[in-house]
Amino acid sequence: MKRPNAVSPHEVLCVILGGGRGTRLFPLTKDRAKPAVPIGGKYRLIDIPISNCIHAGLNQIFVLTQYNSASLNRHIAQTYKFDAFSSGFVDILAAEQTYEYEGWYLGTADAVRRNLRHFQPLPHRHFLILSGDQLYRLDLRDFVERHQALQADVSVALKFVPPELASELGIAVIDEESRIVQFAEKPPPERLPPLAVPATMVPPELATDHPWFLASMGIYIFNRPVLFELLTGTSFVDFGKEILPYAVAHYRVFGYLFSGYWVDIGNIRSFYEANIALTGLDPPFSFFDPERPIYTRQRHLPPSRVLRSEVVDSLIAEGCIIEGARIRRSVIGIRGVIREDTDLEAVLMMGADFYESPADAEAAQRRGEPPLGIGPDAVIRRAIIDKNVRIGRSVRLVNTQGLRNTDGNFYYIRDGIIVIPKNAVVPDGTVL
Repeated sequence: MKRPNAVSPHEVLCVILGGGRGTRLFPLTKDRAKPAVPIGGKYRLIDIPISNCIHAGLNQIFVLTQYNSASLNRHIAQTYKFDAFSSGFVDILAAEQTYEYEGWYLGTADAVRRNLRHFQPLPHRHFLILSGDQLYRLDLRDFVERHQALQADVSVALKFVPPELASELGIAVIDEESRIVQFAEKPPPERLPPLAVPATMVPPELATDHPWFLASMGIYIFNRPVLFELLTGTSFVDFGKEILPYAVAHYRVFGYLFSGYWVDIGNIRSFYEANIALTGLDPPFSFFDPERPIYTRQRHLPPSRVLRSEVVDSLIAEGCIIEGARIRRSVIGIRGVIREDTDLEAVLMMGADFYESPADAEAAQRRGEPPLGIGPDAVIRRAIIDKNVRIGRSVRLVNTQGLRNTDGNFYYIRDGIIVIPKNAVVPDGTVL
């Protein structure tokens, strides 16, 4: 049964921005696009916005990307297949050279501008612009219906944030009708006071011992003619820095207040903390929602085998083999192999893309490499272990020197978090 004023999927085209090089998530983005980075043991970041769109009945989706898009293309092609009688699709639009453009996307708005020739023949009245590197659940259908009810030209999803986060985000000022009257992208601390939300507009459940600010979530709705006017009539390249401030002065721009969990996966620290938070007793975001599941690729893996092990407050994905290990507050990804007497605490292990055969393990041994997986007798703390990593016997990855940021032969440390990149080999007896 359709909701009153339900939105037709043919009215709204969803455009997910795949991001640039993802330098702040390096080395996780060394060989993959940022939306393809694994999260939660079995998902990819791109699964979050696509799932939100599907639950809203909006199943005509483009993903714009330009860097390391092979794994992202493969994941989307293997995951999102609508039936032959549906008009739904999830398609990749990678940066391409044309007679008009030869270089890379210059920013978020430029990425959309460069693809207007693909959007022009389509009939959609509204364009829903989303980010490909955020963790949240949002009722996008309600967002679109409110946009229509207010007769807005542009709508921006907004969230209350404390002062320590405000300078890292786009900050909006709204009036009593939720119309945005001012917008500043990443304002420095000295510019924040006049941008604070009046105390009378702060929800009672929020603390009042500091000011609050309304931050853009990077989720927008543009009416078709407005978006085309903004992108063809100006040379602006970024939505937050240029398009929104200009639109606020010339169009009806409204804010949509969102009170749920939302995190921008912008750097290694935020990515790591978002994953480890999933292991808590009452996590701020949960994949265990039967009504609005997060969709991902079906891999047909066997159940995980856990033998003689102690596992506390952790997530274990399918197809893992864990023998005689101690695991606390950790996320273990698909096909993860953890051997005897290994001790993991606050570790994100992404798992592997394949199982290693005995013959392949012997070949690795002849090369002087340990088998795929972790251990035995390894101790690992506060670390991200990317896919297909080989960690040898009696390895200690605990950041003994308390380093904040440094690079090594087979590791990186960012904000004190050890990162072992994809396909890396950590020799027996290594102490870090």
